[in-house]
Formats: sequence, structure tokens, C-alpha cells
Amino acid sequence: MKLTDVLVKPILTEKANLQQDKLRTYAFKVDKQSNKLEIKKAVEEFYGVKVTEVNTAVAPGKNKGRQVKGKYIKGIKPSYKKAFVTVAEGERIDLYTNI
Repeated sequence: MKLTDVLVKPILTEKANLQQDKLRTYAFKVDKQSNKLEIKKAVEEFYGVKVTEVNTAVAPGKNKGRQVKGKYIKGIKPSYKKAFVTVAEGERIDLYTNI
């Protein structure tokens, strides 16, 4: 897998921002087939930091439904994989420069 396909986008939520400040841990949405070694290599190459730890989690798809013209339409949102990347002491990733 190419390194450009591994990282989909950073997760920019309030909880992720607190983890960035206190734990030096950054959250990314990643490709489901990527492994921890590919994620580590991609982050180090794109952001120029030293990665010390990578944790991953797969968020399951959720059931969704809605009413349309008297009918109920059921569906499911797709699942996705998240990676929590911890960088070395004293290093930072500036995620807001490319927005």
C-alpha cells in the first residue's frame, strides 16, 4: 500500500485536541487495510516527527433510519479505522496549517 493512501484525514474534535495538548497523541482516520507500521512510516514522512507509539481502533458501522413519504428507510453507516499516534517528547504536529 502506498503511504499517500494510508492517512485519510486528521480527527479534529475537542477530545482529540485535549489529547494533543496533554498526551502528545494525535488522532487520524486511516485506511482499514493499513497496519501500525505503515501508519507510523506515513506520519513520520508527512509530518517530519518521531513516532513512539501507534494504537488503532475500528469504529463499527451504525444503523440509521429515516421517514420518507410514509415509509421507513433503513441503512447502515460504514465502519472506519482510527489511529492514535504518540510523538516523541518535545515534538508537535501542526494540523491547522493546511485547513
